[in-house]
Amino acid sequence: MLPTLLRTQRLVLREPRPEDAALIFEAYTQDMDVARYMVWRPHKTLRQTKNFIEGCINRWESNQSRPYILALAEREDVPIGMLDALVFSHTVDIGYVLGRQYWGAGLMPEAIVAFCDAALALPDYFRIQATCDTENLPSARTLEKSGFKREGRLERYIVHPNLGHEPRASFMYSRCK
Repeated sequence: MLPTLLRTQRLVLREPRPEDAALIFEAYTQDMDVARYMVWRPHKTLRQTKNFIEGCINRWESNQSRPYILALAEREDVPIGMLDALVFSHTVDIGYVLGRQYWGAGLMPEAIVAFCDAALALPDYFRIQATCDTENLPSARTLEKSGFKREGRLERYIVHPNLGHEPRASFMYSRCK
């Protein structure tokens, strides 16, 4: 079972709460620059983000995945991003998002490293993997700074609806024990 709470020097990774929706909407779900390489379109209404958070809470409670809320350690009640972890046997697939005002501060690599260190210390998990669009160089750098190795290129892999309707190429990264 993946951890339910993680702390770093600057961050807390915690379970989602209903009251996170308004702050997440404000921080990033409505921001096209943040959503560009995501598999969802920017939210137009707070209701969309509330529905999203309700789904995250349901997935957390049913142990389908761990959609961690990222918050600054000194403001645990203010979400700034997310790291979603989905288990497939001995592999954990992660995805992540961070509000634009927090880009470039090294926060996402800090969160990813903390998560990977905790998950790979458990006996059941041997591999953490993530993909990113081949044009999303900041995300590729984030994974590399987090100790991930690029394994290859997946052609026609995933649709990013903000960039078009056809599947795009992605890089596959992993960190293993």
